[in-house]
Amino acid sequence: MIGYGVDYSGAKIHESTAKPGMEQPIKYWVPSIAPSGMAFYTGTLFPKWRGSLFTGALVGQMLVRLSLDGDKVTGEERLLQNLNERIRDVRQGPDGALWLLTDASAGRILRVAPAGK
Repeated sequence: MIGYGVDYSGAKIHESTAKPGMEQPIKYWVPSIAPSGMAFYTGTLFPKWRGSLFTGALVGQMLVRLSLDGDKVTGEERLLQNLNERIRDVRQGPDGALWLLTDASAGRILRVAPAGK
């Protein structure tokens, strides 16, 4: 097994980050943001985000938008960091809004849309 992860102590979890015959990840974070939930954005409410990949972050406590060009990640935007909540899941609603689920003890369902929409 290969990987880029490290234990909470800082120790390596895997013996190597590469081996013959094994694919490299398209995107990874060190230290891990603990990605959770993911949605490919196809909506029209956020035209500039169309074709982006969104993932929640448990440890990172944010929403991450990855810009894509085919199977390559070309950019990363970290959103909603001021919420200070673990984002458990990300979904696109039928109207193009993003719906987020937080996992605090009083977890919330949040709708992300442009102002006034």
